[in-house]
Amino acid sequence: MSVVITVAPTGPIATKSDNPHLPTQPEEIADAVAAAYSAGASVAHIHLRDADGRPTADPDTARRTMDLIAQRCPILVQLSTGVGLTVPFEERAALVELRPRMATLNPCSMSFGAGEFRNPPDAVRRLADRMRELGVKPELEVYDTGHLDACLRLRDEGLLDDEPMQFSLVLGVAGGMAATPENLLTMVRRLPEGAVWQVIAIGRANLRLTAMGLALGGNARAGLEDTLYLRKGELSPGNLPLVERTVRLARELDLSVAGVEETARLLGLHPEPAKT
Repeated sequence: MSVVITVAPTGPIATKSDNPHLPTQPEEIADAVAAAYSAGASVAHIHLRDADGRPTADPDTARRTMDLIAQRCPILVQLSTGVGLTVPFEERAALVELRPRMATLNPCSMSFGAGEFRNPPDAVRRLADRMRELGVKPELEVYDTGHLDACLRLRDEGLLDDEPMQFSLVLGVAGGMAATPENLLTMVRRLPEGAVWQVIAIGRANLRLTAMGLALGGNARAGLEDTLYLRKGELSPGNLPLVERTVRLARELDLSVAGVEETARLLGLHPEPAKT
């Protein structure tokens, strides 16, 4: 059995004051992604920052980051349309016009830490439909039980017609599901038949739930977006050690790590972005 390893190098929340090794600029992100690819990652989940390190959906920054990554390695790019809590939905959604192979689709609004993550239902439907038109594979980010039901409604409305459905089960965000084994098991049992999925465990539960997800047949994500620490009290000196740890974990479970071509097949990606 092969598993897909995704690197999430940056995220929308942490800053260099939290971990000085956090990559925020296009060149830094591209270098971190290339190192993760060499270690076994086949997908890069990309958040963008402006020159001051703040979340941005600026299309020029996105294009530059994607181009720099492509120059360094053939990893599959997944743009985050989550971007950051302060960025308007319309700006975030416009990132799919760059036609990455994949992009995130967040089905519901929610409390997110001390802020609010706004994903209005009608706007989400429009984004899902546009992604379908462009051939951009949606990675469905599920932060709570009702989010899964919202994704299934999008499917039933004909807005998610790519198989297999691809889910990220996010646990540990304040405002969403707690990062517990019980919650992970509940969500895995509720997934539709044939779905592919990964667990995203935020903070101190990251390693334990990543191992559990792999054992249950899921894929895995690693990087400074999800945890700034390699172990208790020890900041990770970059994304690479977190990716290497996840690859070792998969191999210790007798799982093979999927390369780029196999990952594209497992996730059901279009050979190239569809033309409109």
